[in-house]
Amino acid sequence: MYNSFISGTGSYLPEKILSNKDLEDLVETNDQWITERTGIKTRHLASDSEATSDLAYHASQKAIQAADLKPTDIEMIILATVTPDQMMPSTACVVQERLGCKDVMAFDLTAACSGFLYALTIADQFIKAGTHKHILVIGAEALSRIINFKDRETCILFGDGAGAAVLSRAEQNSKSQVVSHHMRADGKLGHLLTLSAGGSRKPITHEILDNDDQYVEMKGREIFKYAIRTMASCCNHVLDSNKLNMNEIDWLIPHQANLRIIDAMAKQLNFPMEKIVVNLDHTGNTSAATIPIALDEAVREGKIQRGQNVLLTAFGAGLTSGSLLMRY
Repeated sequence: MYNSFISGTGSYLPEKILSNKDLEDLVETNDQWITERTGIKTRHLASDSEATSDLAYHASQKAIQAADLKPTDIEMIILATVTPDQMMPSTACVVQERLGCKDVMAFDLTAACSGFLYALTIADQFIKAGTHKHILVIGAEALSRIINFKDRETCILFGDGAGAAVLSRAEQNSKSQVVSHHMRADGKLGHLLTLSAGGSRKPITHEILDNDDQYVEMKGREIFKYAIRTMASCCNHVLDSNKLNMNEIDWLIPHQANLRIIDAMAKQLNFPMEKIVVNLDHTGNTSAATIPIALDEAVREGKIQRGQNVLLTAFGAGLTSGSLLMRY
């Protein structure tokens, strides 16, 4: 079996910025309240002319370039999103055509905020099997399209953006490789974070639109508790399976949902905050895009170096969760 490693990363944030001060004009809130409870100061919003595929395309270009590859070298595209351009064709196929990747397998994956880790796990299996050498994995979201900006519970949290990584076959004896991963889901808690309308069970109707049922609904307190517990558990599972401990981890990149969640998880893991990559202050929660954006920023800033142990962990609607350990 072969090993895989991340050969290149890229990210893209739209130009439009929505600050906490801007939100004061939309809902009953203020900058101090949002910052203290979430750690978020600003978030980016896609323009009227930008869709999820546009964000994904820009991030993918950067990742392919960073991997020193051409689009024609890419043999598969997996795009994690809960905000596709449309139901069909898949957003991955839209990105494939625009990049110029020929005759490759391309599909969307829906696992909400855990989507990028789910996609990396799937890509790793294809690399290990020896059937593919370079797979483009994308997390991209235009969450502003499904957020009710009259709902203080959700509109302060979410932003738009995309991150991408090229997963490639590692050379024999290479230090850089995906080491292990553990993904799971708990469907009985799926009601805590939902977008109920727009599918086959509840198609869009005038009544749905009148009731604002086309927007995300979240039970924040319950999600908060689950997120801390499950991300810590997933991290420990991956570490235990590899006979490692947190002292051997150089960087932890968690899903960027809420700074208080990250801080509480760090305490559970007894892991220093200065070794945790946090960027939600300027991105907000971009769902499947949070981890690849944070990873790309940390790599380009020189924080994450080749050979370092990096642990990724996430939770999301479903409820899905997972952790992935790699030697970058």
